[in-house]
Amino acid sequence: MPTLTTPQTAVSTWNIDAAHSVAEFKVKHMMISNVKGQFTGVSGSLRLDEDDVINSKIEATIDAASINTGDAQRDAHLKSADFFDAEKFATLSFKSAATRRKGDGELEVEGELTIHGVTRTVKFVVEGPTAPGKDPWGNTRIGISASTKINRKDYGLTWNAALETGGILVGDEVTITLDVQFIKA
Repeated sequence: MPTLTTPQTAVSTWNIDAAHSVAEFKVKHMMISNVKGQFTGVSGSLRLDEDDVINSKIEATIDAASINTGDAQRDAHLKSADFFDAEKFATLSFKSAATRRKGDGELEVEGELTIHGVTRTVKFVVEGPTAPGKDPWGNTRIGISASTKINRKDYGLTWNAALETGGILVGDEVTITLDVQFIKA
């Protein structure tokens, strides 16, 4: 009697290379121009379904205290209870739930983003993953770029100041951009 075999799905694990990855953000300052910053403490992993990328899963964590806007005084304020409250909420995190193909070759990755202890569903537009490549030390690497927009108030980041000329000091909409490199485990 013949036996039926179930096809095996090729799933591989890839770890974020923190030295070659960055999570950046930008937000309007004084309703004039954007101020940018980044978090350097990025970690996490990708479970890549090599047969069909839409079945892949990603989890990432960011150290809230790793924020850097190029201004030490502003960074200290952003780490304080007025914003991220990094002592109480030490990490920001993302866990994917679903991935869909977009018409232009991009992916849409939906998942749960947690900032300041508040979790909301967001959708990242993702380019990649790139084709695998070997580094000089024999590691296999891939990369992705992703972006989304959130309202910071949805995450309890409500501090602001009114401007004498009208308007506010810090905009509500925040653009998040990720450039992440992974190393095959």
